[in-house]
Amino acid sequence: MNAVSLRPSPIAASVDFDRDGVQHGHLKLPYSRDDSAWGALMIPLTVVKRGSGPTALLTGGNHGDEYEGPIALFDLARTLRAEDIAGRVVILPAMNYPAFRVGTRTSPIDKGNMNRIFPGRADGTVTEKIADYIERHLLPLADLVLDIHSGGKTLEFVPFAAAHLLADEAQQARCVAAMAAFNAPYSVMLLELDAVGMYDTAAEAMGKVFVSTELGGGGTARPETIAVATRGIRNLLIHAGIVDGTPERRPSIRLDMPDGACYVTATQGGLIEFHVALGAAVRRGEPVARVYDVEGTGRAVAEYHAGRDGVVAGRHFPGLVQTGDTIAVIGVPIADRGIVRPSRRR
Repeated sequence: MNAVSLRPSPIAASVDFDRDGVQHGHLKLPYSRDDSAWGALMIPLTVVKRGSGPTALLTGGNHGDEYEGPIALFDLARTLRAEDIAGRVVILPAMNYPAFRVGTRTSPIDKGNMNRIFPGRADGTVTEKIADYIERHLLPLADLVLDIHSGGKTLEFVPFAAAHLLADEAQQARCVAAMAAFNAPYSVMLLELDAVGMYDTAAEAMGKVFVSTELGGGGTARPETIAVATRGIRNLLIHAGIVDGTPERRPSIRLDMPDGACYVTATQGGLIEFHVALGAAVRRGEPVARVYDVEGTGRAVAEYHAGRDGVVAGRHFPGLVQTGDTIAVIGVPIADRGIVRPSRRR
């Protein structure tokens, strides 16, 4: 642990994490600015506790333009009762609260991407200070961590829950079991192209059971993806032993992402035309999309092809791409008991 991480956090919680009952409060971060010299950011937080038992840390709004998590978690904070649980549930509906308030992926204050900035700094930027508080004060409380994502304004996904390959096989097995318990329509062993600075990595490094999601995208939330988030949260709390009840089970397509060939990347910008739908089956070498050069007419188009047999689990959104953008993400179906393979469709 470096000297910076030993500095006290400037953030103060208005709740007592050890008190039984339901508490609605804030994480107060002093923030001096032009319109409020002695102002503060007030980040909504709820703690529900009854007796001893596991702690679930439920987060959304890691990116400010992803809405299934905040919708499901603001609703849960409003409705969850202490008598319904055994243990503790910590609900942070909008981690990067400045970004959430303006509907952008990164913070409008410092351009901080919350999911690329862990462990943060107590004496850093606003986003780094929030990450530091989560790293040092919230994650240590948790046995189970759920971070709800979707594609935001520039990506669209089939609704999936995700776990990662980990060096600790026992920890990985616990994460995979929790991912299966969430029971999204798709369950993915997710390959991160660069996991440095991610919330996921911080939680997993502490040995936590960690589940992430991608539940849609396009900068909006749909009734069906909100329902996946709401049902998945309840299933996960039942799985953890925090809530009594029977999980609601539906078929889930299991996907793997074994290597970088699962990502199709734009090598030129322009106007994109997809050849396959989200959720469609593709074969290696089949065309996934073409990109038109919009600097003039009559120019050659760039064709992009699937690097693997599999399913289109994610794609760029909406119609214009830049060099370096991810055009499509291909997941490889895994045969497993109770897993439904997708039909091949165009």
